[in-house]
Amino acid sequence: MVHRIVVVGAGYSGLTAAQRVARQARDADVVLVNATGRFVERVRLHQVAAGQDVGEHALADVLRGGRVRLVVARVLAIDPDRRELQLDGSVPLPYDTLVHAVGSGPATGGVPGAAENAVPVAHLDGARELRKRVGDVASDGGSLTVVGGGLSGIETATELAESHPALRVRLLTGAEPGAALSTRAREHLRRVFDRLGVDVRTGAAVAEVRPDAVVLAGGETVASDLTAWATGFSAPQLAADAGIATDQSGRVLVDGTHRSVSHQDVYAVGDSALGRTPRGDVLRMSCATGLPTAQYVADAVAARLAGHEPRKLRFRYFIQCISLGRRDGLIQLVDADDHPHPTVLTGRAAARTKESVVRSALWTTRHPGPYGLR
Repeated sequence: MVHRIVVVGAGYSGLTAAQRVARQARDADVVLVNATGRFVERVRLHQVAAGQDVGEHALADVLRGGRVRLVVARVLAIDPDRRELQLDGSVPLPYDTLVHAVGSGPATGGVPGAAENAVPVAHLDGARELRKRVGDVASDGGSLTVVGGGLSGIETATELAESHPALRVRLLTGAEPGAALSTRAREHLRRVFDRLGVDVRTGAAVAEVRPDAVVLAGGETVASDLTAWATGFSAPQLAADAGIATDQSGRVLVDGTHRSVSHQDVYAVGDSALGRTPRGDVLRMSCATGLPTAQYVADAVAARLAGHEPRKLRFRYFIQCISLGRRDGLIQLVDADDHPHPTVLTGRAAARTKESVVRSALWTTRHPGPYGLR
């Protein structure tokens, strides 16, 4: 019988893994399952929120000419004992090897009112909703509060402040924005915030989100016409509900070949996998992690089908890329384990570099080569 490889999720990782394994495992039947027929450039969602026409592609176009069969359906459950997926409106889909690439979504951490009153920037629908509402708020000279001082929060705050100069943008964060970056990088961030008029509040733990305000842990109420949620991410509970070993955030626990520690026929890549660097640090949720691990897993699956044991994943980081609007950016050089070097690139050169990286990520999903570190 033909070995069936099913990839769940058509983000950067899932799309890359499906395309790559279809090229390597020529005798296998490769199926890609996704809830919609579109591929979303998630790293551009802050641009979508700012009103730019970017970030979405028809999966049929991306897959055209390849050997991957697309099934547009929502996966309701994984049955690892029967090795099949329960799909909405369809018969069960059996698999021999499963690649779990469902990505991540917003996590509110149980903050009251966050799910109801804050707009998440972690998915396309949220970015579109933010775009729809931010124009009216900006035209009235209103305020936008972005919760979260990580890279998503930084990119969202600066993109919207640049595209809507009349909008009063506030960034609420527990630690200094970009706390894991180098001193020079954080200094540049502060200069950009000042130039764009972004009001940064550190030490601001959010205790509640209301329709017109954010309440801080100390009891202070901060007026907010519109609140964007850009902190806290978790994987869907699909794997956990199936009894596949995960951490508390739903990320699949994997071995050195990114195979599930509890189910030998399941692999995980991207945001939904809890991979680690050689020193044991958890791999960050990012394109920089998702694309190469997807390439590696595709090759590992193909190797095992051919009767060979793949080498364990060797992984390293090189840079972190941050958009600061369309005319500025920040490229932070990092060591193999993602710790920052003093060297940074800023300004228009950094913005152009970030754009090149984003375009190359899209290209890789269409033309995935072998994993680079052997």
